[in-house]
Amino acid sequence: MSTILKVGGLFIVGMAVSFTVAQNAAAQGSVLDAYIHEAFASNQGLRQQNFQLEKSLYALDEARSLFLPNVSLQGSYTKAAGGRTIDVPVGDLLNGVYATLNQLTGAHNFPHLENQSFLLNPDNFYDVHLHTTLPLVDVELYYNRRIKQQLITTQQAAVNVYKRQLVKDIKTAYFQYFQAIQAEKIYDAALDLVSENIRVNQSLLANGVRNSTALTRSMSEQKHTQALRIQAETDAKNAQAYFNFLLNRPSTTDVTLDSAAFAQPAPFDTTGTGIGNREELQQWRSLNEANTLDLQLEKSYLIPQVSTFLDLGSQGTGTIDDKSRYYFWGVSLQWNLFAGGQHTARSRQAAAEEKTTQAGYEETERALQLQLDQSFNNYHSAVEMFRSAQSQLSFAQKYYNDQARAYREGQLLFVELLDAQNQLTQARLEMAQAGAGVQISLAGLERDQATYPLNHKS
Repeated sequence: MSTILKVGGLFIVGMAVSFTVAQNAAAQGSVLDAYIHEAFASNQGLRQQNFQLEKSLYALDEARSLFLPNVSLQGSYTKAAGGRTIDVPVGDLLNGVYATLNQLTGAHNFPHLENQSFLLNPDNFYDVHLHTTLPLVDVELYYNRRIKQQLITTQQAAVNVYKRQLVKDIKTAYFQYFQAIQAEKIYDAALDLVSENIRVNQSLLANGVRNSTALTRSMSEQKHTQALRIQAETDAKNAQAYFNFLLNRPSTTDVTLDSAAFAQPAPFDTTGTGIGNREELQQWRSLNEANTLDLQLEKSYLIPQVSTFLDLGSQGTGTIDDKSRYYFWGVSLQWNLFAGGQHTARSRQAAAEEKTTQAGYEETERALQLQLDQSFNNYHSAVEMFRSAQSQLSFAQKYYNDQARAYREGQLLFVELLDAQNQLTQARLEMAQAGAGVQISLAGLERDQATYPLNHKS
């Protein structure tokens, strides 16, 4: 009666190993999707990108606020003594006239006046008012707001670029961890075979059928396989730690392995969506639009800036009444007619930056297309390696079964049986590696075509 050991997506039947094939492809990756969206909420690198996006949004709010009135409370109080003065010769001007009038009227109704001296600095003087300004015509504010909007689009694309790379890294780490767990199980199965060899050789030695050479070699092989098993366990721990690092979790947190995510995939549609959805291109397009706006801004320097202002307050020497209250309103105009060629130089700089961005877009487009072509090639290669590994495993299993039967019948040297056993173990390892390779190559294709639904709720 054959024993069946289920190892993730592998079924070990006696000594045979084969991949399960998913009947429902839509069910694949449910657990993995949950991990991905957990990473979206906790990954530290992604949080930094989101903070940068928040900063860009606040910068846009600042640009919009510049179109609104600016109101401030302003006040001052001055106390002065000494300094420059204004001399007013009141006495010299009027005393002669006043003396003549007093003589004519026979009275002293017109007093003698002294010359006056007034401080230029106001003494015991206050001024408190609300100062309001409002831009009426200012193209710089208009273009500044539109540039900030484009920078938000750029930063949002940067967040999505990071998310897509994170998805690929998580899937790759997940499949590598599964492969490492498979390696542990495969070496466990190999140790079972070695233990059986030791038991058989001990029995043959006790019955005088074999000498101790085969038993010694079996025990040596057991130590070697145990060492490989320890290395596989270390690889699994390291893969687990890296996977948990991506999710910002403790390195020893358990990782749930979903066999549906490791099933043999259906043939991939190589026509795909191309690179049209890549956020890297959106970044370049947004930057190019921002540079175009900057160029238009530099060319609009001949448009005057017009603003209005209004002051509502009170001023006087210690009293507040109807005479101290005032309003002061006006309109200001600033028109830069000549700046020594500064605006022309800035326009040329903006035009050069625009050309640089366009060249960067074209280079990135070609690089992304090359990357996608390579991913398709890697996928096809991974599929062929998987098929080859399937065939090799089938042959290795049959070869081992034949050699084991011949050895038990005394028709085979132990070293030949050991070679068949090692071939079987190696074929199992290559099968596990090839299966993970197909999944990893699919994750790369998904990344290079930007097809993973970033807003999908698992």
